[in-house]
Amino acid sequence: MAFLKFNKAELVNLSYSLKREILLASKTGAFCNTSIVTCNTRRYHGLLAVPVDRFGGYCYMLLSSLDESITLRGKRFNLGIHCYGDIYEPRGHKYIVDFDADPVPMITYKIGEIVFRKSLVLVEDRDQLLIRYELVKAPSKVKLSLKPFLSFRRVHDLTHENGAARTEAREIEGGASFNLYEGFPDLNLQLSGAGAFQPNPLWYKDITYSDEMRRGFDCREDLFVPGTFETELAPGESIVFSACTGAPVPKAGIKRKFTSAVGKIGPITSFHDQLVRQADLLIRDGNGHKQVVAGYSWLLTGLLRETLYSLPGLALYGKHDPKEFEEILDNLIADEQERLLHRTTQVEAPLFLAVTLQQYIAYGADDAHVWRKYGPTLKAIIESYLPGRRAEVAMHPNGLLWAQMDGVALSWMNTYVDGRAVTERAGYQVETNALWYNAICFALAHEKKGAFAEKWAGVKALLDENYQRTFWNADLGFLADYVDGYGQHLELRPNQLWAVSLDYRAVSDEIVSEVMRVVNAELLTRRGIRSLSPRDNRYKGVYEGSQIDRDLAYYNGCAFPHLLSQFCYASFNMMGANFIKRAEWLTEGFYEDLSKHGVGAFSELYDGDPPHEPHGAISSAMTTAALLNINWLIAKYREEEK
Repeated sequence: MAFLKFNKAELVNLSYSLKREILLASKTGAFCNTSIVTCNTRRYHGLLAVPVDRFGGYCYMLLSSLDESITLRGKRFNLGIHCYGDIYEPRGHKYIVDFDADPVPMITYKIGEIVFRKSLVLVEDRDQLLIRYELVKAPSKVKLSLKPFLSFRRVHDLTHENGAARTEAREIEGGASFNLYEGFPDLNLQLSGAGAFQPNPLWYKDITYSDEMRRGFDCREDLFVPGTFETELAPGESIVFSACTGAPVPKAGIKRKFTSAVGKIGPITSFHDQLVRQADLLIRDGNGHKQVVAGYSWLLTGLLRETLYSLPGLALYGKHDPKEFEEILDNLIADEQERLLHRTTQVEAPLFLAVTLQQYIAYGADDAHVWRKYGPTLKAIIESYLPGRRAEVAMHPNGLLWAQMDGVALSWMNTYVDGRAVTERAGYQVETNALWYNAICFALAHEKKGAFAEKWAGVKALLDENYQRTFWNADLGFLADYVDGYGQHLELRPNQLWAVSLDYRAVSDEIVSEVMRVVNAELLTRRGIRSLSPRDNRYKGVYEGSQIDRDLAYYNGCAFPHLLSQFCYASFNMMGANFIKRAEWLTEGFYEDLSKHGVGAFSELYDGDPPHEPHGAISSAMTTAALLNINWLIAKYREEEK
């Protein structure tokens, strides 16, 4: 795929290439994430990270990197690259002449007359990384040496030389097995062809992660190298290296497994295909329990808000798989009873269930089936907001939800600096109450009679009377972000988009138009919706600097791509098919960025200021889902226009 290729000039320029990351993921939750020159710059980087059930399902980095060396006629060329302080050694990237990401990452090296290529793939249904090495061209046989760097630590942490590490190797067919600490799975390293493991245990000290250093985090660790795998390759020959957990794989089947794994990856013929591929990577099937991964490499799996928001885009508009949609939703409801019905620090999150179900019905699901299966859960969620049910949020006599827990940010805007919430927003939150109104109206549309209807119709009437009056500010022409005992808080934020984009709205059409005019003028960018207006003195348009600097910028200026879908829902409601070209224009920029940040993936957030550089998780479920939502809307309105 042409837009996922890099040339030699780009690859040898470390200031360019180290900012571009590759990501591979399996259905088990295992992942491979590193830079396009395979130099790790973050603590999350490595060749094989796997979820470990014994440690709560968190991901642990087992194989950090693998240094390749080629020896021809007694002369050795090291293709690896590591950072030690501000020194890169060895500098194997200087031999790279080509990088291609489709269908799998493939890096080509040229050393004089030698052309050498490696391709990486993760097996879909197990924790296994396969790397194929091909000697494309050479004047004679070469010796290939592979030096594994082991970490065996949680992806958020760093490790150092210690006496507790079990450094011995266990011989297995085609290689060796390692297990540095009690409770970890074995890491089996094997070659598909002739070769041998030569023990030479050694700790490599002070390997430095440049991105962590730049942000002011702990950035140095020690990695254990147990020895070297050695083999010979003749021109035209290839060999496959396997790293897996569980039982060692039969040596004879390693090459076939590589071919099979690559064959299961469909061709990429359009940007939409790339979106669908990323959607598939973001759905995990660990131990037969499907969940949404909020984002790679550090966001968690199975989060309530992120799953409810992303699920329609990933499973329906991306994969067109209603069965998988229901399976993931059923798992989420079973897993998240506490947050759905009793307590959560994102008070709006349970109310997203109504939006998720509405999108399922809009996609084509049978309305009666959806309500029969999920209606009881939604009704229980609505009831849970009555006074005395939750400590963090409750319905007031005016029908509105008041959220307050001193010192706690009770919404999706939940960053903290030195233990203090950056955007606490205690009181009546504009988006929480918009979602509250939508959920009640959706439930009443299906429960027209009986005790529930009698009880909640009165609450709807209160909201019809009080929502617009509470939040609307006619002088400024937009909705207050939240309202507390001191009155309206009038920082211009995107949360009011929910009030104008949901199926059921408690504001007039005139207010919808006014809000969209202001959002379009001050918050809209081609990479998402800003979290705060640039006219606000708290606005920070660039997500850079220390952890504190970035936390202050996160919800005070960063642009969030996932909010574009709500902007587009509201715009299509207002303009119909006349908005198609504008919607296409708003999404085109993300495809231009596929060679930035996460190669082929869709980033979590962007700078609010031009040129809107990407940041955060390199592959975000919410961003991917939002772009799929918008594509679906474009197709829907284009079809209606015919």
